[in-house]
Amino acid sequence: MSDRLSVLKTYKLYVGGKFPRSESGRVYEVTDAKGNWLANAPLSSRKDARDAVVAARKAFGGWSGATAYNRGQILYRTAEMLEGRRDQFAAEVADAEGLSKAKAAAQVDAAIDRWVWYAGWSDKVAQIAGSANPVAGPYFNLSAPEPTGVVAVLAPQESSFLGLVSVIAPAIVTGNTAVVVASEQAPLPALSLAEVLATSDLPGGVVNLLSGRTAELAAPLAAHQDVNAVDLTGAGAELAVELETAAADNLKRVLRPRAVDWTADPGTERLLAFLETKTVWHPMGV
Repeated sequence: MSDRLSVLKTYKLYVGGKFPRSESGRVYEVTDAKGNWLANAPLSSRKDARDAVVAARKAFGGWSGATAYNRGQILYRTAEMLEGRRDQFAAEVADAEGLSKAKAAAQVDAAIDRWVWYAGWSDKVAQIAGSANPVAGPYFNLSAPEPTGVVAVLAPQESSFLGLVSVIAPAIVTGNTAVVVASEQAPLPALSLAEVLATSDLPGGVVNLLSGRTAELAAPLAAHQDVNAVDLTGAGAELAVELETAAADNLKRVLRPRAVDWTADPGTERLLAFLETKTVWHPMGV
């Protein structure tokens, strides 16, 4: 019989491509669906949220300036790495959501497939969101989609991995950068996803992951003047109203929370939610 002690995993935040501890040094206990202790997760502070916004803004220029095809390649590479760690994520999802091993594995498979699906849209979304507009006169009038900027994303509380992927991938594949607040009750799959992102080709700062109290982190993100859009999926109805009011100070785009079946076909709603339209007029040659 072995007397070896297992090495417990230390979970950290993911900000700017690095793994800092919470600025406050706080942690909170994460338990499984039966109340058994799983790990101590970082309890992020407002300062961590502000640092994540700075990192996301710094990464925005390079990421939004990359070709759509290149962004798709990078997302596909992330899916490849998720496939290699499938068993780990299945175990974490099973613990987090109280699912059987088979159901948890199905959730992980769906999440990986969802990541690939969004990767495939990278160089195609312009075809459905852009157009050549008919105008009266000797002009070309072309409209093309552009990323909104830094998006604060409140991940769904009940779907720790499939829902998480379903809100991150559509935001970043179009060129936005993201500050993501993981599920408060089940943050471990999100913090493990950070390890995959860090070792893929995704530039640091494109996705920044925070764990902690959703309400505590959402308030400064919604009011932050350098956040351009907010996805309120993981906010309850009362909190969502407060955050939408705070977001109005600098006219952020707001995606309101609603009931979602994460296993259903996602459609293009989230792809288009955080895009702006740039229209260019150009004279025709005589």
